[in-house]
Parts: sequence; C-alpha cells; structure tokens
Amino acid sequence: MISTELARALRDSGLRWRPQAGDAFRIDRVEVDDEIFILSDMTVEAHEFSTGTVLGFNGTTEWALDSVALDDALWLPHEHQLRGLLGAAFVSLSSGFTVVATIEGAVREFSADDAADAYARALLALLDALQP
Repeated sequence: MISTELARALRDSGLRWRPQAGDAFRIDRVEVDDEIFILSDMTVEAHEFSTGTVLGFNGTTEWALDSVALDDALWLPHEHQLRGLLGAAFVSLSSGFTVVATIEGAVREFSADDAADAYARALLALLDALQP
C-alpha cells in the first residue's frame, strides 16, 4: 500500500477517485488517519448523491461513524491500480522495485522500497507532466 504522503501528492496532482469495492482509503483527518478502511458492500459503500459521493459505514464499527464525504477520504490505490493508471507510459518493473516509464518522450526510472510506491512515484511524475 502506498504511503499517505504519496497518496496526498497524487490527489493534489489531479488523480481523481471513483470508489469501487476493494479500494483502500484513510479518512484524511488527524484524529483518525491511522485507520485504513476497505470499501465493501457489507461494511463501507460509496453512495452517489446529487451533492456528491458519500462513503457510508454500514453495521458496527469500532467507533461511531455514519458516513464521510469523498473529499474527506484519501484513496490509497493498490499496486495494480497504479500500474493501470500509468497506462501506455509503463515500460517495466524490476525486481528491485524500480518502475521504468516513458514520460514526455523520455524513459525515466522511479525506485522505492516497494512496488506500489515506485508505481505511485511514476504516476505522480506523469500527472505532473500533464499539468499546464
């Protein structure tokens, strides 16, 4: 799972989340930012309203929480989601957790302690390159 810092950087660089079952997220508030939640039809569901998406907590949880606005949630994309978001820019992943990607015509390498963070760094560079 990617770091909170990388997740925030991706969000701030324009990555938008369309919640799906299996997605991991944190509530982006200091008092609960250690908890990781997983969207599931049984416990946490995304509800679409005309005012926006709300993540609804069903049943019992460790503390009282009915729902949270999508803007207050921080998506923690999984490795496969990050790889998919890189799309055609992705070239390869080495066993040493280095992602090779083509960004603005240049082949670049992004290394990290795990594959998910390496993918996240490559995606962050791609998103930043797409900014006007």
